[in-house]
Amino acid sequence: MPVPRYATREFHRFYLKITAFVVGSLGPIFALGSYSPTAEPARFTLDLVAWNFSSFHALDAPTARFLSALIGGILMGWGMLIWFLATKVHAKAPEEVRQAVVGSICVWFVFDSGGSIASGNAFNAMSNTLIMLIGMGPLWWPARG
Repeated sequence: MPVPRYATREFHRFYLKITAFVVGSLGPIFALGSYSPTAEPARFTLDLVAWNFSSFHALDAPTARFLSALIGGILMGWGMLIWFLATKVHAKAPEEVRQAVVGSICVWFVFDSGGSIASGNAFNAMSNTLIMLIGMGPLWWPARG
């Protein structure tokens, strides 16, 4: 029986780049949240993932801007790491790369969702489920063939 395209190593390598983009694209958005005149995209993203448009999230406090800068850098770095794993390491160790990325997404999901629920933003845990499914896609299962 032929292996479906989405289950091949080549497609996994391609999908890792999509995952890198999904993760990394949020980095600049949140980094911009560290500066008041450019904070609107980060504030809107927070409202979107919390599905809370009636009491907008403010990024006015210095601590909130600092945390926005931190998360922006972490997300951009994580996205770049996944990109380099896809383009430089995957050909040599495809299963290990898949496991590392899936594992890191699962850890993010548990801690981010748990923290969201603890902070009164339970809807973000549901948003995280969608982001996790998009980020992992076919990577959840080992490649065949």
